[in-house]
Amino acid sequence: MKFSCEKQILSEAINNVFPAVSSKSTIIALEGILMDCKNNQLSLTGYNLELGITKTIPVTGIEEGSIILNASLLSSIINKMPNGTVQLTSDEKLLTVINCADVEFTILGLDAGEYPDIPQVNGDRQFEIPHFLLKNMISQTLFAVAQTDQNPVHTGSLFDIQEKTLCLVSVDGYRLALRKEKIQVDDPFKFVVPGKTLSEMMKLLSRLAPEEDETVRVSVSSKHICFCISGYVLISRLLEGEFLDYKNAIPKEGQTTVTLETRAFLDSINRASIIINERAKSPIRCTFSENQVKLFCETALGKISDSLPAEITGPEVSIGFNNKYMADALKASECDKIRIEINGPVSPMKLLPAEEEDFLFLVLPVRLKS
Repeated sequence: MKFSCEKQILSEAINNVFPAVSSKSTIIALEGILMDCKNNQLSLTGYNLELGITKTIPVTGIEEGSIILNASLLSSIINKMPNGTVQLTSDEKLLTVINCADVEFTILGLDAGEYPDIPQVNGDRQFEIPHFLLKNMISQTLFAVAQTDQNPVHTGSLFDIQEKTLCLVSVDGYRLALRKEKIQVDDPFKFVVPGKTLSEMMKLLSRLAPEEDETVRVSVSSKHICFCISGYVLISRLLEGEFLDYKNAIPKEGQTTVTLETRAFLDSINRASIIINERAKSPIRCTFSENQVKLFCETALGKISDSLPAEITGPEVSIGFNNKYMADALKASECDKIRIEINGPVSPMKLLPAEEEDFLFLVLPVRLKS
């Protein structure tokens, strides 16, 4: 195998497939990147049996072939090469020479035949979505994905497609995040994508400018999902299990409705968080009444009281909540004003945009000591 490629292009491709490489595996090949060169294109693949990322880039001066090179070693070599054209050559004994300008490395690769087959997603079901829209939907729901595998299916996000609307839902037992958008899909179906996969997908999407007119092609089979965009192919297994019936978990309209500035409420919670840590835990007590929100918190480190204006309709209510869970929801809202609906001190708080309803967050309350 032989090819030449600009260092920056090769380096970016390696760095973007690297997250799918196994850091430690009984299959040595999975600790490497599979490089396949043909038709003036180089395909680089990282795969850890759960997530696979492939990137295809143009190259010149090629001799077709394939090889596996240790990912950590290859990444370090290419990233530290001087700027310019990198040439990579491997022989029949898998001895690989990488040079750029006056720098030359020689390393030993593995036979490409040792690389496990990556699942093929035939795409029984497919749809397309603008890349900026998918990125926004993931960023507004990923924070609520469960971090423990007490219920493994909740370590991912539910994609629920009904009536040409895609709902993305994440739950972790303490909060729920829902984001919805219209898409051109006729048949209803649903599936659960691991949170780690969505995190890597968001990183790839973040490298594209919002104004770029790129769409993500999504193909789904019974056990796997494939995302294709801008030369990248990301394949992941799907999670199995019974996902929460989120529609029944969402309370109806609240008795008390509060509309307030998102930034002001978040700043107030951040101030209260100064006296909350792992050793000094306490919920924030929040009272909504007379167009004013009053916050109070007391821990072993001290106490704080704060207040801010709000538009409030309905009966007065005092409720306790976890500072981090509420702060995460407010950050993910990405809007200037938020509407909070409450049905009493022990009912989940429902957070919505002040006007439209394209997202919905639930934050469970913490019981307050009387």
